[in-house]
Amino acid sequence: MDGSASSICHVVAMPYPGRGHVNPMMNLCKQLVSRSHRILVTFVVTEEWSGFIDSEPRPHNIRLGTLPNVIPSEHDRANDFPGFVEAVATKLEAPFERLLDRLEPPVSAIIADNYVVWAGGVGNRRNIPVALLWTMSASVFSVLHHFELLVQNGHFPLELSERGQEVIEYIPGISRTRIVDLPTMFHGNGRKTLGRALEAANGVSKAKYLLFTSACELESQVIDALKAKISTPVYPVGPSIPYFLLENENTSLGGHDRPKPKYLQWLDSQPERSVLYISMGSFLSVSNAQLDEIVCGVQNSGVRYLWVVREDTSVFKDGFGGDIGLVVPWCDQLRVLCHPSIGGFWTHCGWNSTLEAVFAGVPMLTCPIFYDQIPNRKRIVEDWKIGYDVKKENEGLVTRDEISELVQRVMDPECKEGKEMRKRAKELQEACHGAIAKGGSSDENLDAFIRDILQGNCR
Repeated sequence: MDGSASSICHVVAMPYPGRGHVNPMMNLCKQLVSRSHRILVTFVVTEEWSGFIDSEPRPHNIRLGTLPNVIPSEHDRANDFPGFVEAVATKLEAPFERLLDRLEPPVSAIIADNYVVWAGGVGNRRNIPVALLWTMSASVFSVLHHFELLVQNGHFPLELSERGQEVIEYIPGISRTRIVDLPTMFHGNGRKTLGRALEAANGVSKAKYLLFTSACELESQVIDALKAKISTPVYPVGPSIPYFLLENENTSLGGHDRPKPKYLQWLDSQPERSVLYISMGSFLSVSNAQLDEIVCGVQNSGVRYLWVVREDTSVFKDGFGGDIGLVVPWCDQLRVLCHPSIGGFWTHCGWNSTLEAVFAGVPMLTCPIFYDQIPNRKRIVEDWKIGYDVKKENEGLVTRDEISELVQRVMDPECKEGKEMRKRAKELQEACHGAIAKGGSSDENLDAFIRDILQGNCR
């Protein structure tokens, strides 16, 4: 970094305090500081996140700032998600401003998650430009940004049980979509968070830049439509996943003196494309009854698997796995998905996981639970055609026999349908890699954004 303080561009990054938001924001910040030594980042997290972030390696020019927690624990967050969303919107602004007052050198720019709905106002009051980072798909942003079209066309409010199969074709850049495939903030109890979701999407009017963790090649129609409508510069800079760590294997493994994790050693011993990777996310999960069926279905399929289980593992009986399966509490997901022995991914369809699967060129079994996972499932299965549905809406439990058949089908190397799916996944992977390659769309967008904040805002 240039030693002159006047040449430093001090960027404050404020992610929404959830794993699906913190991780892509950190990945973006690592890219920023790797491309310009003039950028210093203060990465602001709540106390519950500071320990996790502080224990992970990061560049010397990314330092941490800490704010008080807004809710006692992740358990409380899961039990009262609307309450957590509201707490982030109302309890963090004042301590964030106090932190800004203490920071040196003076802040040049703020990058905030769209769901940090007060960030634009803070920046405007202090004459600090704000870039908003949208960590869901651009398609979900467009649906929220065009909410009034749903109202005008009589598609809000309504009940799924009555009109869920009705088709929407009027949102710019969005392909034919059923009401049931909209994010869950439009349905039932999900409406408790709709107000804040709309505020998050419409906050772009107070921002100087809008960043997407997606890439132009993955959502070209909707991104083009948004660029035509929104006056704020739109920069798709994704996928905002830690692909840059894959270039040097020792970066994430900690160097030559640390042995390779056992799960990677196990994957090394498995045949090519023979293992199903299973991860249901880090927040909400399926019911215990459904989990029982999934466990039995996977085991009955006879397919090899690597299963990440963060919750209670009592459902996994003694001897579960044996020679064909491995259950772990955590893994380096992107490295696992890119391993040659992985042939499929059972996923909850979180956007970051979806991007990682696309980057790795791996077909998916989709099992969404809530929020943007629902439209992500639609994009995976119906638009990209690189996955199968595990669970259809309103059909109760998926049985172990159905699950076993689905697992066998997605992993069968001789299945004609599966071959076509893997071919499409490979094509999408190549488009994704092209976006981040030198001169690719995301590479150029990232450079353009850096030029903007360096030329206009360094102090």
